[in-house]
Amino acid sequence: MTDILKRARMTDCKALITLVALTRTEDDLSTPYADPTHYRSLAGALQYLTVTRPDLSFAVNKLCQHMHAPTTRHWAMLKRVLRYVKGTLNFGLHICRSDSVGIHAFSDYDWAGDPSDRKSTSGFAVFLGRNLGSWVCRKQRTVARSSTEAEYKALADVAAELLGWFRF
Repeated sequence: MTDILKRARMTDCKALITLVALTRTEDDLSTPYADPTHYRSLAGALQYLTVTRPDLSFAVNKLCQHMHAPTTRHWAMLKRVLRYVKGTLNFGLHICRSDSVGIHAFSDYDWAGDPSDRKSTSGFAVFLGRNLGSWVCRKQRTVARSSTEAEYKALADVAAELLGWFRF
């Protein structure tokens, strides 16, 4: 993370604790950024960072959608992500030595949580010892008629993931 901040010449920047701006600013969207190669390099580096920093995934995905023609607004958004990284250097998934090789899975759901389509959101995390092996958070494909149905769908997703771990 500090290497990316050095490449962006932002090691001394003001740190942020929120990834997304709380207010919307109106500016010229069509002004091309002066150094698109620099933008692409930093956005690509942030893409690799999402492996251990899933909290950055959504914002970095949005930045990478504009690599072909970044504007000054996209550059400002990228700088905001870097300032957030600066303020959260201690965040991230840490891989550490574990004496246990036990597999533990956790699942959760939010029944009909999206008011626009009434679909449920479910997610799971699978740990190998103390280390996170895989995780998912997504909308369920169909509308659940009850909270029990949404819970069963979430459990089916984590069960399918666990079966994938044991295929040879």
